[in-house]
Amino acid sequence: MIELASRLNRIVESNTLRMAKLSRELQAQGKDVINLSLGEPDFQTPQHIKDAAKKAIDDGFTFYTPVVGYLDLRQAISEKFKRENGLDYPADQIVVSTGAKQSIINVLLSLLNAGDEVIIPTPFWVSYSEMVKLSEGVPVYVHSNVTQDYKPTVSQIEAAITPKTKAFIFSSPCNPTGSVFTKDELYSIAKMFEKYPNIYIISDEIYEHINFIGKHESIGQFDFIKDRVITINGMSKGFAMTGWRLGYIGAPKLIAQACEKLQGQFTSGANSIAQRAALAALQGSLEPTLEMTKAFHRRRDLVLGLMKEIEGFKLNIPGGAFYVFPDVSSYFGKSDGATVINNCEDLCMYILHNANVSIVGGDSFGAPECVRFSYATSDEKLVEAIKRIKEALSKLK
Repeated sequence: MIELASRLNRIVESNTLRMAKLSRELQAQGKDVINLSLGEPDFQTPQHIKDAAKKAIDDGFTFYTPVVGYLDLRQAISEKFKRENGLDYPADQIVVSTGAKQSIINVLLSLLNAGDEVIIPTPFWVSYSEMVKLSEGVPVYVHSNVTQDYKPTVSQIEAAITPKTKAFIFSSPCNPTGSVFTKDELYSIAKMFEKYPNIYIISDEIYEHINFIGKHESIGQFDFIKDRVITINGMSKGFAMTGWRLGYIGAPKLIAQACEKLQGQFTSGANSIAQRAALAALQGSLEPTLEMTKAFHRRRDLVLGLMKEIEGFKLNIPGGAFYVFPDVSSYFGKSDGATVINNCEDLCMYILHNANVSIVGGDSFGAPECVRFSYATSDEKLVEAIKRIKEALSKLK
């Protein structure tokens, strides 16, 4: 009998990937399933970025890359941080990785010892908690709900701090809620953490450009806290480059060096062609990104308008990203005569099999009263999906 490593028992499968896999299986069986489970822009990578990748192949960028990334790319990231975010990360404090996901696990493995605690506001991106566990840390959850726009108060966060707290991790704009922290809110959080010099802040800003409320704000902009902020970003969301797998961090030098050491044993340097494409993205026009964001903004308004017609959905107004995260707890305990809805997972499976629409339960995001819809698909599919869902839910009494 094969005995697997016990570390696998600490983590669970990604629910977003599981639901996407299930929807693909049903599609293969001939079912007309609309997949609203994955967080992936449905836009093509802009042409100038593709052209840079093609040129990189012709120019011979086909060899191993430096573990931390090409110097000119790290310099471009450094300039981007200064220009767009007011952050000062020299090139030697930047590490390029195979996606922002690897960037985060690099940081957590570099920081955490067994038993160290990481504060995670809920709802949170599904992998935060599992990455903390994999790093032998302990996730400590700070709960918020739809009436708070899914943003915990500073006092709630501070109440979770213990002598074992090593880090605080959050995203803005947030996956799964679309909530965006304002500059004043970030300042208040930073001032609170100023009192706790041994706690690091990990700021996941991968949805930075998909922002509907104005300028993106980074918590690392405040001088009194910047030496303890690790900023995570990447190319996937803002440049429609999910398959290119290219992420990066700006971090205190010691942490950047630790991530380089780890990555040197895991994957070495990120893909050479993707790095040349990323350089073109960061130095080129943001017009395609802005156009994509306009489309997401329009879709958000479309989806919110349609969902307001579904009885029992409690909604916030997402300020960014491309998700809607309604509280659906009013359906718990209801039945269509054949199926009883006990929780969000039951509701997701009911919608999948009765409406042929794939969504994700909120329990994986630390909010079991909710479900997540991605609106990163066409207007026509969104209208049809919500029509089907409304019809299926009307049968629950």
